[in-house]
Amino acid sequence: MRIKFVISIFALLFVWACEQTPATKKEEKPRVFLGYHVLLDEILKSKEGLFRGLELNAKVQAVKAIENIEPTEASTNRLFYEYKADSLTNYSIDYTFSNDSLEEISVQINSDDLELSSYLFCDLKDYYANKLPNPTEDKGYVVYNCFEGLRKPFVVSLSDNSSPSKGIINMVIYKDK
Repeated sequence: MRIKFVISIFALLFVWACEQTPATKKEEKPRVFLGYHVLLDEILKSKEGLFRGLELNAKVQAVKAIENIEPTEASTNRLFYEYKADSLTNYSIDYTFSNDSLEEISVQINSDDLELSSYLFCDLKDYYANKLPNPTEDKGYVVYNCFEGLRKPFVVSLSDNSSPSKGIINMVIYKDK
């Protein structure tokens, strides 16, 4: 009698687990940057815009809406955010404004995994090389000078500043004056 009861309970649990709708199970987000490291999905977030769906000249409120958390530091002309991507990697984003217009985006990615850091740097180079024209590479720096249509010129600069023990990638996006 007990065996039938235990088997019945397991059968009910099995049926219940199988009938769960996708909304009740943890859903995975679809990948944004297929073919690139999964951390690009978190760091860049969107293929739209220059970074995280943003363009230069964006308003402070647009940046706050994209980030969707309170900044670590904030002032009239600056928003600074810090994120922990995983146990080995963190990154920070520094947005600089002039008259409520985004002038510069500065990103620093730090990782205790040198191989991952190298991989991310190569993925960022490849992503921006496919998105923006004519990269120039010299001594660990990759610079994309962009003059597109009626928009003012801007620069995307990537650099690998890693040490033998720590991976450090810097990216700066700014208006070319």
